[in-house]
Amino acid sequence: MQTTVITQNGLARLSKELERLRTDGRRGIAERLAHATSTAANVAENADYADAREEQAFLEHRIALLENRLRSAELVEPCLGNGLVDVGERVRLRDLESGERVEIELVGPFESDASAGRVSVASPVGRAVVGRRRGEIAEVDAPLGTLRFEILAVEVAAKARAA
Repeated sequence: MQTTVITQNGLARLSKELERLRTDGRRGIAERLAHATSTAANVAENADYADAREEQAFLEHRIALLENRLRSAELVEPCLGNGLVDVGERVRLRDLESGERVEIELVGPFESDASAGRVSVASPVGRAVVGRRRGEIAEVDAPLGTLRFEILAVEVAAKARAA
């Protein structure tokens, strides 16, 4: 089985989602199915029942996906104090063309979420900054040309908060 890196925060998020789906998600679907079968004379023509079964299939698919991801996950800890950009670290960047500053957290592929600033180490930006130090320039090939970022700071990402 091929492993995929995951941070402690990502492991906590995926584990929490899996537990919620296994408990609350399955319970909710069971209640919907029970209600749909109790209110209709003909289950085969019951739209609520069909919707609940479709939602159940989606839920079970998501549970299986998360279980597989967690089985193949390799937990990585950021290297403290070496100054190199690596998975599990927050990196502040400055776009050399626009001057815009951005902060990203480098994560494994299963936990990336651009809207939350979590960027996969397998993405073009992730590959460009991994292994670099503060003050270095990272170049990212993009469809509209090469983007150049100065690495302003590298720090360990905050630990996941207890839920």
